[in-house]
Amino acid sequence: ITVIREVAQLNPLFRENVQYFPMRIDSTDPYRLADFAASISTGSAEELQAVLEEKDAESRLHKALALVNKEKEVTKLQQEISSKVEEKMTEAQRKYFLTEQLKSIKKELGMERDDKDALMEKFRQKLKEYPSIPEEVMETIDAELEKLSTLEKNSSEFNVTRSYLDWLTSIPWGVTSEERLDLKQARAVLDRDHYGLQEVKDTILQFIAVGKLKGSVQGKILCLAGPPGTGKTSIAESVADALGRKFYRFSVGGLSDVSEIKGHRRTYVGAMPGKLIQCLKSVGTSNPLVLID
Repeated sequence: ITVIREVAQLNPLFRENVQYFPMRIDSTDPYRLADFAASISTGSAEELQAVLEEKDAESRLHKALALVNKEKEVTKLQQEISSKVEEKMTEAQRKYFLTEQLKSIKKELGMERDDKDALMEKFRQKLKEYPSIPEEVMETIDAELEKLSTLEKNSSEFNVTRSYLDWLTSIPWGVTSEERLDLKQARAVLDRDHYGLQEVKDTILQFIAVGKLKGSVQGKILCLAGPPGTGKTSIAESVADALGRKFYRFSVGGLSDVSEIKGHRRTYVGAMPGKLIQCLKSVGTSNPLVLID
C-alpha cells in the first residue's frame, strides 16, 4: 500500500486510480490488493497473467509488489530526466533573454549596431576605398544593398545576397598597377631571369614595343607553346615583372566543368565566381597579367 501511494505521488496518471482505492478495494483482501497493484502498473501481459494465475496469497502479493516497485523506479527516472531537461532549457532561455537585453541596451546607447547594419556599413566603407566604380555597377550594388536591408538574417536569400555583395565590393574597381613600357628594362629583366630563348624574348619585346607605340598592351594574348619544363610559366612571370603588373596563374589541366572558369549561378549552394573574378580579388588590381596554364 505504501509503494502504491508513492507511485501515485510521483506519477499523476495513477493518482486518480489510487484516489478511489479505499472505496473500491478491501485492503485486507490480499488477492484483490495484489490484482489492483498489478492493474495500475505497466507490466507486460505475461507478468500480469502470472499475478492472476498465482494462487498463494503471499507469492501473489510479492509478484504485484515487484511490478509496482518497477513502476516506481521508472517514474523516478523519468522525473529526473525531465528535471534535467527543464533545467537546461530554463538556463538557455535565461541566457538568450539576457543576451537580447544586452544587445538592446547597447544599441540604445549607440555602443553597438545591428549585425545587418554593421554588414552594410562594412560594404559601403569598402566601396569608398576604390577610386572609380562604373555607374551600372554602382546601380547594381545599391539595389543589392537595399534588398539586403529588407531580408531576414536567417533566410537563405540573405546569405546569397551577402555573398554576392562581398564579391562585388572585393573587386578592385579602378585600381591599376602603373604600367612600364621600357624596352631596355624589359630586356634586362628577361635576360636576368632566363638564359637563351632569344626568339621568345624578341617576340615579347616586339609585343611590348607595339604596346608602347599604342600606349597600352591591353587586350592582347600571347600563346606560349612547348614541352614541360622549358620555362613557359617562368617567362610569363618575367613579362609581368617587366611590365610592372601583378601576376596570377591558374591551371585548367584536368578541369571537367566550365563553370569553374565562368563561375556558377549565385542561387546554387556554395556558388563561386569564375577564375578571372577570383584573380582580381586575389591580386587587388584591375590589370594583372593572367597566365592560363
